[in-house]
Amino acid sequence: MIKRKNVGILATGSYVPDTVLTNYELENMVDTSNDWIVTRTGIQERRIAANDQASSDLAYEASVQALKKAGIRGADLDMIIVATVTPDTTFPSTANILQYRLGAKKAASFDLAAACSGFLYGITTAAQFLENGRYRYVLVVGVECLSKVVDWSDRNTCILFGDGAGAALLGCVEEGYGFQSFELGSDGSGGHLLSVPAGGSRLPASMETVANKQHYIQMAGSDVFKFAVRVMESSSLTVIEKAGLTKEAIDFLVPHQANIRIIDAAVKRLGISPDKVAVNLNRYGNMSSASIPVALDELVESKRVHAGDYLLFVGFGGGLTWGASILRWNTTEQE
Repeated sequence: MIKRKNVGILATGSYVPDTVLTNYELENMVDTSNDWIVTRTGIQERRIAANDQASSDLAYEASVQALKKAGIRGADLDMIIVATVTPDTTFPSTANILQYRLGAKKAASFDLAAACSGFLYGITTAAQFLENGRYRYVLVVGVECLSKVVDWSDRNTCILFGDGAGAALLGCVEEGYGFQSFELGSDGSGGHLLSVPAGGSRLPASMETVANKQHYIQMAGSDVFKFAVRVMESSSLTVIEKAGLTKEAIDFLVPHQANIRIIDAAVKRLGISPDKVAVNLNRYGNMSSASIPVALDELVESKRVHAGDYLLFVGFGGGLTWGASILRWNTTEQE
């Protein structure tokens, strides 16, 4: 029997567009206020992609950072997984576009759609190819241009989302380090609670779907909130148990950045100290699949993470989907 290899994150990278959209600017667009948004979500501003920027452009910038930090070339990559619900096109995949731009000539590449849980689904998938020794380097990117699918007249959703990309290069690490456990889940019965209804084979684009704004994000906020708080706690406890750890062993929590009230509720239920939680949604809003890898990259760049630290990733998203993972930080290269 072949011994499974230890897999971890070798390097990270992130990118957000230059344009900042503040709550005060939103006050001039829809019936809302800065105080209302901050009180209910914790968001103060978000980044918006330029008209000529697509998801592959953001993904490329984040990926170049990660590869540079790791000291490898695109040609060294064996696989590229892009987690996104805002691909450049239906096909070719955004991963294919990224593969070409990075010069990753030997890399297999594909997109993965699990909404805000996408990065967690991506690293879990990548780990399988690395654990069995088939591949050496897999690049996982979470990227979204949600501003392209937001109804800017809907004050319940347009205040929440932003654009950005986060990348993680996965590879083999020393024994005892790397990913300790994974947990993924889904519940399709709640798919209607958070979705973009049109644009697929069920409701292809038509004058009617455009007029009805069915190509924009639609969300049942209160239902998603209750679901999120529940699965953030349950999936976190599951991966902690799978890793053979206690809650006290967690050095950092890197949650999906959707709503500060959801994060606070999860932190309270888990009994984790707030100073151990990576939070950036006040600056970026909800970047869906990009939120966890961007928060991770910022945490690493802050020099607070050291070899041996236990990191808990947890998120939820449309689908409905959720996921969590425990990683024992394995490198000092970025310290």
